[in-house]
Amino acid sequence: MPRSHRRIRVQDGCCESTASGAGSLLSKRVSVLVGAHSVPLFPGVPVRGSERSPWTGLLLERHHHGPVALPMHEHTTFCLHLQTGGPVEMDWHSAGRTGHVKARAGSMIFVTPGTRDSVIWHGVSQRIVASIHPSLLARAAKEMELKGSYDFENCWSFKDRQLQLLLTEMDREMNSDWAMGALYGDLLGMCLSSTIIKKYGRSSSLPVLLKGGLSRSHLKQVLSYIEANLHRDLCLQELSGLIGLSMFHFARSFRDSAGVTPHQYVVQMRVERAKTLLMRRELSVQQVASATGFADGSQLSKSFRKAMGVSPSQWRRML
Repeated sequence: MPRSHRRIRVQDGCCESTASGAGSLLSKRVSVLVGAHSVPLFPGVPVRGSERSPWTGLLLERHHHGPVALPMHEHTTFCLHLQTGGPVEMDWHSAGRTGHVKARAGSMIFVTPGTRDSVIWHGVSQRIVASIHPSLLARAAKEMELKGSYDFENCWSFKDRQLQLLLTEMDREMNSDWAMGALYGDLLGMCLSSTIIKKYGRSSSLPVLLKGGLSRSHLKQVLSYIEANLHRDLCLQELSGLIGLSMFHFARSFRDSAGVTPHQYVVQMRVERAKTLLMRRELSVQQVASATGFADGSQLSKSFRKAMGVSPSQWRRML
């Protein structure tokens, strides 16, 4: 697992960096600094991009490129690569160090803000690239109630099944035009951030765990709100804000109390609402989908079939 020694510190919920390049996502592309200018990390247009995503502080792109050389540049965000095709040979140079990697599908790269590097891929490569603003990890650390400092190191070749599954699911969601909505997107972003911190951040501190689930009154308040707003694209921040919890603690406490994640519960309630509306035969499946918060009829059908074993149309014929 080749590494460099560039580090960034997340301390008491705030992000500190000695690197001059730590900045913000100023564009809708995964970008780096070349001199004083912000430019896309990869030349050309990505196969897919997340400019219309529900995420804040997180960009995702899928690239399919031939041999390419990226000149010396500086990262302003955490950058996570997942190679989805190959194999391909890669050379990297950073902080006076060089490395040669024979990367295969599933190989990953993790680079921290402030890192200056140049990279050459010597063959055809397919990859998913995520740009994660430092504030996103800082927020995750704060919500996990981490104290002290967290340091991260660059890693130019490693494999992580959990991160691979998360990036693959985020890519699938991007490809479906965010059909699962903002709440699911929030959960994915939170899972990605917390996984990076827990597995690749180094600290002598341990998280303060919140014991038990939500109180009965808080659970009732959240469930009532969900029921009244099933037609909307609910997000995790909105639900956690109702009872003054961080998103991280809310998601965990809700699961402890309800036995399912907030997203799973919302989908269950939408399917139940759809079952009632399907009895009104004047409503089309698309109208039922819209009234229950599904992105479209196809998304309703997928969730309905998973829960009931039949499609909405088949369910209606059985009534």
